[in-house]
Amino acid sequence: MDNPFSKLFKKQEGSVLGVDIGSSAIKVIQLKKKGSKAILETYGELALGPYAGVEIGQATNLSTDKIVEALYDLMREKEVNLTTNKCGISIPFSSSLMTLIEMPKLSYKQLGAMVPLEARKYIPVPISEVTLDWTIIPRDEREEEDLEEDEGTKITKIKKTDVLLVAIHNETIAKYQEIVNKTGLEASFYEIEIFSTIRALLEQEKTPVMIFDMGAATTKIYIVERGVVKTSHTINRGSQDITSMISKSLGITMAEAEIMKRSVGVTESNSVNIKDVVHLSLDYIFSEANQVILNFERRYRKTIGKILLVGGGSALKGIAQIAQASFQTDVIAGNPFTKTEAPAFLEDILRDTGPEFAVSVGLALRRLQEFA
Repeated sequence: MDNPFSKLFKKQEGSVLGVDIGSSAIKVIQLKKKGSKAILETYGELALGPYAGVEIGQATNLSTDKIVEALYDLMREKEVNLTTNKCGISIPFSSSLMTLIEMPKLSYKQLGAMVPLEARKYIPVPISEVTLDWTIIPRDEREEEDLEEDEGTKITKIKKTDVLLVAIHNETIAKYQEIVNKTGLEASFYEIEIFSTIRALLEQEKTPVMIFDMGAATTKIYIVERGVVKTSHTINRGSQDITSMISKSLGITMAEAEIMKRSVGVTESNSVNIKDVVHLSLDYIFSEANQVILNFERRYRKTIGKILLVGGGSALKGIAQIAQASFQTDVIAGNPFTKTEAPAFLEDILRDTGPEFAVSVGLALRRLQEFA
């Protein structure tokens, strides 16, 4: 039987999609390659709350069929007007395991035999149940220096190397493959969301960068150096907690609180009451994020150069200013659209929505590279 979704696509050559299926929304980006440029053709977002019987902006745990239904609704929207099914799909960080492990400095072949054995220490399920990947992370000169004890005596140096270990449960991959098959999409890869974000936002950064990704239910903290995730941490609070506190504080619905959070936020014209509520939520998240920074700086003897805000929670008006005061370093709203070309009249809109589309832009950029 023909796939009914196939009628939605016009098979436009050279165009690709980045499909980011989050817990509270699905976001899609369509890019086209023109010379060396990535041209933004269209983009769209659909809240998943209504498909789970909860308010817009709330995290969900939808069945595969419900996600397929939501994707179909998004793809058939005339305003979005998708014209291709060639895509890359994101996998949530929460559905993966990623850790940096220290291994003896051996040949790639020798490590290939050792890493799966070492991985058993970090993966809480049988290795046969996951898809495993790893890569060697070169150390810089500072990290290669002899370690010193408190008294100043040097420890005998054993040559080591860092290995980034990544594992995704096979059931997770099967779930996304089912979604792809049922929607008529053609996915050439599935990628953990942080790698898409790095591609969309970072260039050749000279200092470590912290990516602060606030989703609906959780906030993910990543510290990235030279394109490599050196530290990752999940905080079990997100933007829906802020929305909920505003709703309860003012006696308004969650939907009204979500609108207020995005349009008013913690700007100067706002009431003291809302500011206090928002600060209370953010203080907990920022405090834990600061601890992650402190641990990184102690371990690697390096400082964070800047912090990039991404995710739906970054839509809170005024969050960058609060974050700047808390972290005492440059805080910038991530804008993945700087790597794309779009009509000038969209510039302001794309700058405001950019942090929410970092993953989908990064996916589309990778898919576009496959045409090279």
